[in-house]
Amino acid sequence: MCGIIGILGREEVSDRLLQGLRRLEYRGYDSAGICTVVDGRLERRRAEGKLDNLARELARDPLPGTVGIAHTRWATHGAPTLGNAHPHIVDGVALVHNGIIENFRPLREEMLAEGRTFESETDSEVVAHLIDHQLKQGKDPRAAVAAVLPRLHGAFAITILFRDHPDLLIGARMGAPLTVGYGEGETYLGSDALALAGLTQRIAYLDEGDWAVLTRDGATIFNRANEEVTRPVVTSGASAAAVEKGNHRHYMQKEIFEQPIVVAQTLSSYLRPYERKVALPDIDWSFADVPRITIVACGTSFYAGMVAKYWFEQFARVPVELDIASEFRYREPVLEKGGLALFISQSGETADTLAALRHARSEGQRIAVVVNVPTSSMAREADLLLPTHAGPEVGVASTKAFTCQLAVLAALAAKIARDKGRLGEEEEREIVEHLSEAPAAMNAALDHDEEIERMAPLIARARDVLYLGRGADYPLAMEGALKLKEISYIHAEGYAAGEMKHGPIALIDDNVPVIVLAPSGPLFEKTVSNMQEVQARGGRVVLISDAEGLRSAADERLLARIEMPRVHPLIAPLVYAIPVQLLAYHVAVAKGTDVDQPRNLAKSVTVE
Repeated sequence: MCGIIGILGREEVSDRLLQGLRRLEYRGYDSAGICTVVDGRLERRRAEGKLDNLARELARDPLPGTVGIAHTRWATHGAPTLGNAHPHIVDGVALVHNGIIENFRPLREEMLAEGRTFESETDSEVVAHLIDHQLKQGKDPRAAVAAVLPRLHGAFAITILFRDHPDLLIGARMGAPLTVGYGEGETYLGSDALALAGLTQRIAYLDEGDWAVLTRDGATIFNRANEEVTRPVVTSGASAAAVEKGNHRHYMQKEIFEQPIVVAQTLSSYLRPYERKVALPDIDWSFADVPRITIVACGTSFYAGMVAKYWFEQFARVPVELDIASEFRYREPVLEKGGLALFISQSGETADTLAALRHARSEGQRIAVVVNVPTSSMAREADLLLPTHAGPEVGVASTKAFTCQLAVLAALAAKIARDKGRLGEEEEREIVEHLSEAPAAMNAALDHDEEIERMAPLIARARDVLYLGRGADYPLAMEGALKLKEISYIHAEGYAAGEMKHGPIALIDDNVPVIVLAPSGPLFEKTVSNMQEVQARGGRVVLISDAEGLRSAADERLLARIEMPRVHPLIAPLVYAIPVQLLAYHVAVAKGTDVDQPRNLAKSVTVE
């Protein structure tokens, strides 16, 4: 969540700061602001709501200055009001902050006791007061920041601007990402490489606890012990063009339609199609020795892990524990010696998942990470890095990141099964062939876009929607329900189809559409039986199946039917993800909601 960009430039920076914030819109936000140094004073423009509001404010009252900081805020402490919007200014200090200062209350009370007054309800403002207090004790900016940082508990990325030092920016990170960018006579700070994509390709990622002092000539980086360190300067490869919508109405729509390509790109890193083998990065240990796998993730990534649990246990016969990241540490899990802890994240910065990773490492687990950002904190702390190749995902509701995660996890399941002797050479070849067929099958699923769009108004009128599935389609039902409620604000729940009679069937009436995911195969008949129980109670069913399944379940009472290509059960979750994503998208469009930036949600959740 939240986005940060800072520019120490040679020319006026406000327009570039605004463009940097636009590249960070995908993170989600509810207010935004910019601050620059102008003729020896700090000048600020802020606005509630979308960046267009800030742009109008800047058009009405332009903001000059060659050094500045900017921020998109997602409210944690304090409502999303103009007064709580960043940047915060305290006398000669302006500050933007991503994260949570957990001990802000005693720090605030300390500053109040010093006679200071606060203008906002945020935890962030107290940091500006602490730094200003140090400056008034005679310290220079670098010494002031060095004195304050050890006092802050929590997760944060901070960028600081000084009225009396217009040739200086200071940034710090602890539990939230921050990146240094290097230009020609300019330097930059940003939440990620994408924020800086329009400014530079030369970046350095700050490590945990690092802080950086920027001048126009470069950056001096210190670790948490205040020792000067060197962080490698790399080429980011991020492109501002990568976040354009093209001919699509929304980013989410574009990202749904990109899935056949990005899944093919991802699979190309893990499959050798000519040899028909799975090829993972080299490791100095063997999956054959792994007694148990613990999968940890949040949200959509958790449902990808839930699908993977079926695959790991069915193919590799290795026991799997599955945890929501925010609960993992607090239930004090028993982690078997030599176990593999697998973490799944789009951003690689999700606070709960990162904290769980560090807990698992402290318990002696090997760490594998499936992530879409190979330079993220999780990626850098992994023993085995398994990157997806989805590219930047701007829509807050994850689509292509999810299916790329599934592609990687399916390849990993096959590799573990092979190493454990549970999968023969010919069986491995069959799995590789089926996975290679996934992009084409996903493309065929996209052919039903217009049909789903025509059907969407039937669902848009509903107050509640249920999704049903069995086997690996059960977590997909949960993911479909999550997508619908995320962007259309319709209450939706996903259930194992066999659980309907154990309670949820009490919800069924003719006002509750039920989406049934039922590819033909060994679980089809049982799923259809559960579907018929729903229909007998007046439920209106949308059946998503292949041609054989739709023929077998022909029923005039169906509200709608959506035909998918017939595929092997292994790749069915990748293919059946398409119609549930399209359905959520078109229902949200029919309801007129903000598809790409749904209310209250952030793309990257960097606080617990």
